[in-house]
Amino acid sequence: MDEFLKDTKLIDFNDPAFDRFTENIDSTKSPRDIAIQLYFLVRDAFLYDPYHLNLTPKGLQASAVLSKKRAWCVEKSTVLAACARKFRIPSRLGYAIVVNHIGVEKLTHYLKRNEIVFHGFVELFLEGKWIKCTPAFDKRICSITGVAPLDWDGKTDSMFQEFSKDHQFMEYLHFYGTFNDVPVELMNSEMKKYYPHLFESVINTKEFSFITE
Repeated sequence: MDEFLKDTKLIDFNDPAFDRFTENIDSTKSPRDIAIQLYFLVRDAFLYDPYHLNLTPKGLQASAVLSKKRAWCVEKSTVLAACARKFRIPSRLGYAIVVNHIGVEKLTHYLKRNEIVFHGFVELFLEGKWIKCTPAFDKRICSITGVAPLDWDGKTDSMFQEFSKDHQFMEYLHFYGTFNDVPVELMNSEMKKYYPHLFESVINTKEFSFITE
């Protein structure tokens, strides 16, 4: 499990910013209870924002994300993975291609296709097994979109709901596997394959930004 516990360039939990971010976590609890605390902390500490994507190593660094008030799923997953390792809970990162069927008209306008590439989630090793959790959608965004917040009990996988009321919500098309650190090169190459127009020029506006260098 050593590779899933180490501090890396991007999962840099030894940065002092993580001491401040996790100062209210009760470390006397069991690893599962600590993991649940961390999940809800990360889920709701940042407003989910998929319209400002920075794919550079610096932009994806967990400590850098802590300085923000908004974050997308990849950033939130990296922060949760870092927080878990800080408390000696093994963590690894997972990514998938998904189609989100609710409230993504603005995003698909910019992406020019329905697939969302490299949707991020986390796997934590608790009580002898890897368990998936997805801290992307915070309570505020869920209230706006009319979707119930995704809870997590630390015992079972918690991915996005397939259905919300009578509407399909999240559809998983492909899983990339799991990684002990953020696979920056793979992420960029997949983004370029699916969204080549975003790489043609620098996009950095108030409404949408996409930074790769």
